[in-house]
Amino acid sequence: MNKTYYGKLIFELSKSGRTGYSLPKVESKYQLSALKCQRQAALELPECDELTVVRHYTNMSNNNFGVDTGFYPLGSCTMKYNPKINEEAATMPTFTRLHPATPDHCAQGALHVYYETQRMLSEIAGMGEFTLNPYAGAHGELTGLMVIRTYHERRGDTARTKILVPDSAHGTNPASAAVCGCEIVQVKSLADGTVDVEDLKTHLGADIAGMMMTNPNTLGIFERQIPEIAKLVHECGGLMYYDGANLNPMLGVCRPGDMGFDVMHINLHKTFSTPHGGGGPGSGPVGVRKGLEQYLPNPRVVKNFEMIEDEEEYSYYSIECNDEALGSVSSFLSNYGIIVRAYVYLLSLGKENVPMAGKLSVLNANYIKEQLKAYYKLPIDGLCKHEFVFDGLKDEYAGHHDEPDHVVTLDVAKRLLDYGFHAPTIYFPLLFHEAMMIEPTETESKETLDDFIAVMVKIAEEAKADRQMLKTAPHSTPVRRLDDVRAVKDAIFKF
Repeated sequence: MNKTYYGKLIFELSKSGRTGYSLPKVESKYQLSALKCQRQAALELPECDELTVVRHYTNMSNNNFGVDTGFYPLGSCTMKYNPKINEEAATMPTFTRLHPATPDHCAQGALHVYYETQRMLSEIAGMGEFTLNPYAGAHGELTGLMVIRTYHERRGDTARTKILVPDSAHGTNPASAAVCGCEIVQVKSLADGTVDVEDLKTHLGADIAGMMMTNPNTLGIFERQIPEIAKLVHECGGLMYYDGANLNPMLGVCRPGDMGFDVMHINLHKTFSTPHGGGGPGSGPVGVRKGLEQYLPNPRVVKNFEMIEDEEEYSYYSIECNDEALGSVSSFLSNYGIIVRAYVYLLSLGKENVPMAGKLSVLNANYIKEQLKAYYKLPIDGLCKHEFVFDGLKDEYAGHHDEPDHVVTLDVAKRLLDYGFHAPTIYFPLLFHEAMMIEPTETESKETLDDFIAVMVKIAEEAKADRQMLKTAPHSTPVRRLDDVRAVKDAIFKF
């Protein structure tokens, strides 16, 4: 790698007076009339020739790790594979050049995609209706909780201000409830990772607005007591909320609506294949059971079944039409390109193949777990779904935690980078001190899984033979082990 471009900022490559373009001067009769609108000093931009710029950013892109370059064992949590046909459809000019304010009758194709995606998600989830308006999963959580709040308010039941949240929940659950103005009540888990129903009973009352649950839960364990839990919450007047972050293994096998959930969100960018690394773009559609449709946010896309000649088939169902709605949560129709990708993904699989995604993700996760549990601590044994959690290396490989150089989960994650694998999610969920959550998804081949397993075994053996090999990893990446403490105490935010 040429050190001229490698590891430097574009500003460090700048040379005064150097430029990458030459444009003719244009004499124009139009000038800014107000001096206050004119820039008084030149922009402080790097001065580089075109070739330097191209090489710099090309080398930077080659350092990126993506689902197209290697295995992401944190899977559908962030980087489930996105088939290229999805990208091709989403980048069609007929979609990308469509202005958000285009009248209904000029956007029938786009509205058709939006409406049909709503219907497919409703069928998959067992819900009565969906809105695709929320921009991401956490935004979907907030929207779903707003539906619950609106439901209670419309009935005049304003005393319901508490949301039940299991201690194994996603971190966004209590955060979303707090943003919605609710009080969070934590429900304990049993030793097997599932919700403690007896503890739940002690919190039920007339102040409970609802309960948020993920199934399978954050540990990858299926919550077998869902029917009883839903019955208890409904009997006390609350609603059940399903966090759809772990919907992937359930596809075509079972539906949240059939389990007793009233409101849910789906991480469209996770379950239906859009890369979500770097914080976006995302989509968090919210579904509700029949009887709650009127509380979904505006606008909505509806189909006109009684068509008049020359009238559009699909149209916006706006706030003027529905004053029961909770309001608006996004401008226009959210991240439309993500919706197109999900639509194509579902059509590509077809109803008959959607269940295969869930089943294969479960098979892949259990295959890895069984191969590695002799080397890594498995706090909850048994059948998992799409993901599972180790609690670090076993002591015979890592050393006892009282030893100053014992190997921790972070060391394993850093060493994985040397072998070309992205690290799994680490130190989450918070139930285990050295948590390592592995989620392979359904798209990875057995050969890839075998390579990952072999590397994880080798890392365990390295930890036993030479702990410093892991304590100083990574060794072959552009950036070596960072000093996290110094980064916090002496943060540098600009060049």
